[in-house]
Amino acid sequence: MGDDPERLYRLDGVAHIAGVINDEPQQCIASMRRQQGMRLDDRYVLYLQMAGLYHLARLNDRWFRLDEPLVSAFVERWRPETHIFHMPFGECTITLPRVAWCRGVHGSDPIRISAETFGECPEGADEETVRRYARAYIMMLLGTQLFADKSGNRVHSRWLPYMARIEEMGGYSWGSAALTWLYRCMCRVANRHVVKLAGPLQLLQSWILWHFLGFRPAGYDTFSWPLASRWAGHNPSASEKGPRLQMWRLRIDLLQTGDFIWMPYSSPDVLQVVHPEVLEPRHTVLWRCVTALIYFAVIEWH
Repeated sequence: MGDDPERLYRLDGVAHIAGVINDEPQQCIASMRRQQGMRLDDRYVLYLQMAGLYHLARLNDRWFRLDEPLVSAFVERWRPETHIFHMPFGECTITLPRVAWCRGVHGSDPIRISAETFGECPEGADEETVRRYARAYIMMLLGTQLFADKSGNRVHSRWLPYMARIEEMGGYSWGSAALTWLYRCMCRVANRHVVKLAGPLQLLQSWILWHFLGFRPAGYDTFSWPLASRWAGHNPSASEKGPRLQMWRLRIDLLQTGDFIWMPYSSPDVLQVVHPEVLEPRHTVLWRCVTALIYFAVIEWH
């Protein structure tokens, strides 16, 4: 059983994308990320802070485009059994502290959130109207930034009961739920027959660019909080995805231990922009947990 090389390319009887690279060398994933044009209004801040999503809202105001060939090359290295990227120099993965650093978050039938309806809260609106618009904005954040799926511009109705108790939302571990969903989406797209990738893709690409120095685009040397905002405005080419995928695949094959930055967030210039709340013991104590992460019916191991 251990001598069968084909086992490396099987996932519970389903073919792993890595096993068909030679047959389909230019097969590239397609991202399903959506970015809504709903403006962050200062009147929403109180409700966003209650929900524990204020830092994420600041990140949503920055434009972001996924480098699909780069992410495709990393998907080929993903092992669903262990939630780890197998690299030439060893193993690495995205963990809970990376979610906190990059995104600023800690730990049924779909419905449509219309930017035309809730795009901008009216001037002079009363408190109840502001609260309604803030709820719509939070629903948009959950459906596009943290838990995006393949349903287009719709958000799952499962979030409606949480909107009714917005004051309690800050008690949930949004970071662990988002990481659970990213793990599950990565596991799905590792199947050779799946080509569309959803989930918190800004987290995934930000993790890659922070940890792999040689993969960073030029001209993005300044950063602020949340740290994923460093790559805002990066506009990778949308053409020749197949050849670019092959290029990234080769560059990953040539990686050595020194090419991976294990602790990119520990330098003084990074720490000085980090929000102090992230470093509170009530959050950091969870970072090294060996536990099951839960997002509704999705359960993944950390």
